[in-house]
Amino acid sequence: MGRDDALVEQIVRLLDIRLLDPLEVLLEGDDAVAALRSLVRRRARGWASTIQHGDDRAAVLAIARLIATLYPGDGPFDPPLPWWETPLGRTVAWRAGHPGSESISYATAGAMLGTTRQAVHDLVRRGRLPRHPDGGVPSAAVRDRLRAARRSNPETSGDNDDQ
Repeated sequence: MGRDDALVEQIVRLLDIRLLDPLEVLLEGDDAVAALRSLVRRRARGWASTIQHGDDRAAVLAIARLIATLYPGDGPFDPPLPWWETPLGRTVAWRAGHPGSESISYATAGAMLGTTRQAVHDLVRRGRLPRHPDGGVPSAAVRDRLRAARRSNPETSGDNDDQ
């Protein structure tokens, strides 16, 4: 399964679980939900394409809308570390960085880069990643590192060249 296909499937699955399944229960299996499922699948292909291949502004706006819809809450978006290993997490990392934080922990940076907290510590110690004044590392620096790795090898989404 290609990167775009995996992203589409994750978006569809999350929208099914978070929005369409509850709506189907409320509407008692109304046929309108089946039509919405079809529409969501078509739109998910468009969102995935925009996020993967669109310009930065369009990609970040699509990401923001999806995250606000899929992960609503009163606090900042702070997914668990394994989320960064998902197709959506990997894509968000290289397109937007961490959408909820300017500064991220070494553990979060490691998850975003597809490596360990210790590897991030080593990158910081060697001057390959900057420290953030508030602690941790800048989310933008992780995003920029992922973008550079992607430019040098478009088939990878992690950053394991410095271990």
